[in-house]
Amino acid sequence: MQIIKLPRTIKNFNLCTLRKNPSCGACLIKNHIQQRSFRLALLEYKQTRYQGLYDPVVVPLVLKACASLSHLHFVKALHAESIKAGSDRNVFIGNTLLKAYVKCGHFWDACSLFDTMSERNIVSWNLMIRGFASNGDTVTAAWLFDKVPHGLKNVVTWTVMVDGYAKKGDMEAAREIFEMMPQRNCFVWSSMVHGYFKEGNVYEAEAIFDQSPVRNLEVWNSMIAGYVQNGFGEKALQAFEGVRDEGFEPDGFTLVGVLSACAQLGCLDVGKKIHQMIEVKGITVNMFVLSALVDMYAKCGDLVYARMVFERYNERGIFSWNAMISGLAINGKCQEVLEFFGRMEDSNVWPDAITFIAVLSACAHGGLVSEALEVIPKMEAYGVKIGIRHYGCMVDLLGRAGRLKDAYDLIMKMPMQPNDTVLGAMLGACRIHSDMKMAEQVMKLIGRNSDSDVHSHKVLLSNIYAASEKWEKAERMRRIRVDGGLQKIPGCSSLIFSDSSGLKLTPTSK
Repeated sequence: MQIIKLPRTIKNFNLCTLRKNPSCGACLIKNHIQQRSFRLALLEYKQTRYQGLYDPVVVPLVLKACASLSHLHFVKALHAESIKAGSDRNVFIGNTLLKAYVKCGHFWDACSLFDTMSERNIVSWNLMIRGFASNGDTVTAAWLFDKVPHGLKNVVTWTVMVDGYAKKGDMEAAREIFEMMPQRNCFVWSSMVHGYFKEGNVYEAEAIFDQSPVRNLEVWNSMIAGYVQNGFGEKALQAFEGVRDEGFEPDGFTLVGVLSACAQLGCLDVGKKIHQMIEVKGITVNMFVLSALVDMYAKCGDLVYARMVFERYNERGIFSWNAMISGLAINGKCQEVLEFFGRMEDSNVWPDAITFIAVLSACAHGGLVSEALEVIPKMEAYGVKIGIRHYGCMVDLLGRAGRLKDAYDLIMKMPMQPNDTVLGAMLGACRIHSDMKMAEQVMKLIGRNSDSDVHSHKVLLSNIYAASEKWEKAERMRRIRVDGGLQKIPGCSSLIFSDSSGLKLTPTSK
């Protein structure tokens, strides 16, 4: 039996008395929603309705619970009740119904309601524009944007439109609306920064950031996340220093971003300092921060700390499990990967596509063919579609085990075109087992794939010829590379060190 804790202010009252009073029923519903007990809130509302009580004040609260649960049937029932009671003419209730329909993904029901609303305010228009824009339908959103009565648009209206274009990747349209805005808030600056980073335009993202007159934590978070997504871990750490210099307290988004930068750069010392800061300041470690901590320690090679952090917290979601399993996989702990995968299944957290990539990759590196073949059927059981990365892991697994024909047959039976990773894994297996004939067959497939890194594959084929003492073929392949102007791209690395003045980063060539 579930025990429901009531607020101290109503704990001493009789529940039956409460339910005969609509305002007290509203208190109970509000309490449930504040505790995110949305199903209990709906149950409480049903009980008050069975007693013939109706309070229009409680309708927006119940609609919030419906939207959070995507409970469309309940939303429609509340809509019908509101029409019957005449409360649908209240613009606040009308807007709450609009929001619920949009959150449930039923835009045409929202449109029908919007068309029949006796009164609309700017909130009504903004809800409709946001609904279509966030769903990627910027054409309808723009049509509604143009229909907003003259003088009614506010900063939210403009921001929603900019954000919709930015999330869709149409930065030209986003920039056009952005430049037309009478006034701008921090959110729209953040949307522009995020949009430019998303399309890989770091220069424009930095330019927008530099122009921003006021930078709140959200804008800084967009910079940190954007740098990490584009492989600029050093700049992400420098941006984190900017957050601290301006006196902002980092939130979960900040921490996930900066810990990801540490993982990207292998900066264990910096990552440990950030972890220490979290502990000292008592910052809440949610599932995203937990997974970022585990990922950082694992990618920096400190599996002891990764496991310690993972085991410390009981509320582990899919992200935390994936971080731990992937971390073990990249560090070659194949048996431990299978152990944690079993624990994950026992914990009732369903594995996803990323989980299976990590498990299959570990099996490939550990030569665990039979274990991998046992894992594959589980993907179907958990409703996970086999993607190209899973095929890549299986090709790598079979190839490393010397089953080159099986690996090649699997490539030929794939429901999608093999990508560079799959073909590269196959060619690498040919090198390991010095199978020149199979390598030549794979090179024919590579030649048909326009996305393949032909240069690196030709280097590998040349090495296979040399290992097989086919010196003429090896020399011919070398000349093809030279005559074609295919040169190896020089690599670079970063040296990161700390002194009294803070974090310093110095790029070096190698």
